[in-house]
Amino acid sequence: MNSPVIGISCYVEPAKWGAWDITAAVLPFEYVSSVTNAGGRAVILPPDQNGGHVVNNLDGLIIAGGADVDARLYKQNPHETADKPRENRDAGEVSLYKTAKEIGLPILGICRGLQIMAVAEGGSLIQHLPDVTKLDHRPAPAKFSQHGARFKPDSLITSILGLEMTVNSSHHQAVENPGSLTITGWAEDETIEVLEDPSRDFHLGVQWHPEMSEDKRLFAALIKAASAYRNNR
Repeated sequence: MNSPVIGISCYVEPAKWGAWDITAAVLPFEYVSSVTNAGGRAVILPPDQNGGHVVNNLDGLIIAGGADVDARLYKQNPHETADKPRENRDAGEVSLYKTAKEIGLPILGICRGLQIMAVAEGGSLIQHLPDVTKLDHRPAPAKFSQHGARFKPDSLITSILGLEMTVNSSHHQAVENPGSLTITGWAEDETIEVLEDPSRDFHLGVQWHPEMSEDKRLFAALIKAASAYRNNR
């Protein structure tokens, strides 16, 4: 009964199961199991550009990975390699993020979620990493690369993970300008791996996929922060 409630944004995509072949609100179950195994209760949040107020009923928010953020949100034309825009999802996640920030809700952005945070804060993205680096951040869609990452001392990410680690990446875009957020982590090629708002207790985005890793310390830290938020309401 005391488990903190964590909202997780999700995809809306064509999906097949059983006899069904239909558009569905879907999410890799690793996000849910990572939250529940850390002691939280996961609630999946479909896109709703007017639904940011739902965060008032949550103790924490995860903005999940997925398709590319629409470049028009940061006043650029989409690169030829960019995914088809998911306009409803972009608008819904920006609404969730901004409302969650207003009330001080613990936030964890993952991959695309990190990029949504940056764009919502006035930043921009590198639309095709192979144009600017030789480090392979995504061998193929749905495949992961392993590379090193280092973190800024005295940051939230370092308090959770230490000063460096190997991370699992699957992305062809990355943050170029973090907007008003603070950069606290970098890949081997200096690609931005972590953003934070140091003025908040738990306001963190990472470029890799901790839900697909055996290392669940980020989820444990989120649940701890969400429990404290719940108790202090």
